[in-house]
Amino acid sequence: MKRREFLALLGGVVAPWPLATRAQQPSKLPTIGFLGQSTRSAATEWTAAFVQRLRELGRIEGRTITIEYRWGEGREERFAEIAAEFVRLNVDIIVTSGTPAVVAAKQATTVIPIVFAAAGDPVGAGLVASLARPGGNVTGLSAQTADLAAKRLEILREVVPGLRRLAILSNVGNRLAVLEMREVQAAASTLRLEVVTLEIQRGEDIAAAFDTLKGRADALYVVSDPIVNANRLRINTLALGARLPTMHSLREYVEAGGLMSYGPNFPDLWRRAADFVDKILSGMKPADTPVEQPIKFDLVINLITAKALGLTVPPMLLARADEVIE
Repeated sequence: MKRREFLALLGGVVAPWPLATRAQQPSKLPTIGFLGQSTRSAATEWTAAFVQRLRELGRIEGRTITIEYRWGEGREERFAEIAAEFVRLNVDIIVTSGTPAVVAAKQATTVIPIVFAAAGDPVGAGLVASLARPGGNVTGLSAQTADLAAKRLEILREVVPGLRRLAILSNVGNRLAVLEMREVQAAASTLRLEVVTLEIQRGEDIAAAFDTLKGRADALYVVSDPIVNANRLRINTLALGARLPTMHSLREYVEAGGLMSYGPNFPDLWRRAADFVDKILSGMKPADTPVEQPIKFDLVINLITAKALGLTVPPMLLARADEVIE
């Protein structure tokens, strides 16, 4: 065979190789940017519920999707840093919870879809235009935490029948926490309760806030918030030391030593957030995906804490509880 003919033949054989090589290269997996509002340990159950539901939908971490986890530790400046990092990484979707974290993500991008597993007042906070038609790149689930303030006080009075003075712990740097605090104050006024507010903005403020009480309250209402969530064990330890029964919105706070909680089931909200992610990764637009409401609410009572405080929980209330820790 002549040299020219051989090279021509060789060229014809080699030419398809790069194409075949490219065809065999795996395509990039869809990437979820998971912005945890508190810490990995504080969000273990929520994360597990989210990932398990994704698996049920065929979206398996490491095989069909990639999840980039980042933890804000309750600090709003971290939320902004993480959101900006996700934009640089060009993730396909951002998942988070809590209004401050959602706001940070929304300020970082108007293009990448954002799903929130829980936000107190999505419309009032400007996260979405309306529940039915969110508009923009954000959608998810409303937690309705402020709406349940009066119900929580009613339950608290069943366990502390002599309740006259109520302390409220709230991060006043979080506008949704302030909204809930006002709802609690209004409900307390209706019940003719005296109110003492413990205003914090950092985890370092918590111990000093308790120092200001000095026997001025009969019970403590804890407003849920990323900073409070990251410090929930510490808060409950201080409350127990001050002999204060506590009311919370999340069962995780009761598992950390709080007395009671009443509110939406957050593992359920995180499972449903996975459904939002699945739909959006399949092509649905956040602007056209209605915000959903909680459908599962839990009353959780910690009898170990009740015993430590010398409280007797009425049998009728125990019968209504979804979970009793003993």
